[in-house]
Amino acid sequence: MLIRKSGEHPILPSEITPRAVFERRREIVRAAAAAALLPVAGPARAARAGPAARPALDARPSPLSIDEPRTPYEDVTGYNNFYEFGTGKGDPAAHAHRLQTRPWSVRIEGAVAKPGVYDIEKLLALAPLEERVYRMRCVEGWSMVIPWVGYSLSELIRRVEPLGNAHYIEYETLADDERMPGIRAPILAWPYVEGLRMDEAMHPLTLLCFGLYGEVLPNQNGAPVRIVVPWKYGFKSAKSIVAIRFVEKQPMTSWHMAAPREYGFYSNVNPEVAHPRWSQATERRIGEDGFFTRKRKTLMFNGYADQVASLYAGMDLRRYY
Repeated sequence: MLIRKSGEHPILPSEITPRAVFERRREIVRAAAAAALLPVAGPARAARAGPAARPALDARPSPLSIDEPRTPYEDVTGYNNFYEFGTGKGDPAAHAHRLQTRPWSVRIEGAVAKPGVYDIEKLLALAPLEERVYRMRCVEGWSMVIPWVGYSLSELIRRVEPLGNAHYIEYETLADDERMPGIRAPILAWPYVEGLRMDEAMHPLTLLCFGLYGEVLPNQNGAPVRIVVPWKYGFKSAKSIVAIRFVEKQPMTSWHMAAPREYGFYSNVNPEVAHPRWSQATERRIGEDGFFTRKRKTLMFNGYADQVASLYAGMDLRRYY
């Protein structure tokens, strides 16, 4: 007989429905019914095919990489969050083949001396590409180690010359209800918006990302260009970017608007600050399978404290979560 001790939580945080999703469950069910009509075989094959299936990117190794075993390609491309394609972990791989990534451009707007529109080829050529192996931590309690390809976002920021009142950046993702079935469900206020303080955006670790595992980004991982901020929870690293705005005031971000008690603006990985519905003290590394595999202890700033803790000197990280 199985005896469950009081206080145990056998359900993984990654299996817990976000509050914003639960509260809009009827609309999501209707959207899921429509999405079920979409073909799924193509992307499933692509996820299993491995890195050789997509165009390669010429990237040099980065000194900013960590030395840890990489999460298998199939897990990186087959298990992720991209709510524009659905709320299930396999939905992005099932539906993202509909996304059209060429032509593609990113608008640079707001308080900059050189606003404009950058097509994806121009962005790719802006600075030498590096392969950076980063830890990535999801707020739901799982983590991966991913070899991203890109360059520091600061390379782009310097070129557009932010003005003195540009204290934050706000980045916006694609919202295409014809190709993104998740948009049909009002889970969030689409398009998805995230942001960073300017010093966070300028930090060398903050990556403008075009690929992973030496190839161009698969659609389900945020093609053709995304942000990667490795010391923050994954939802800060927005996918399929179409606009970057330089603004004076802290942006109102999508998950913070949907559930402010659960998702703060800073979203730094912090094992000492629990999510209102589960602990953040441990994590499950995807690819380390097995029911009895011990969880890892969550590292402050996802293990990047030596590099980024100074950004938050003097801040109460329980208040500014």
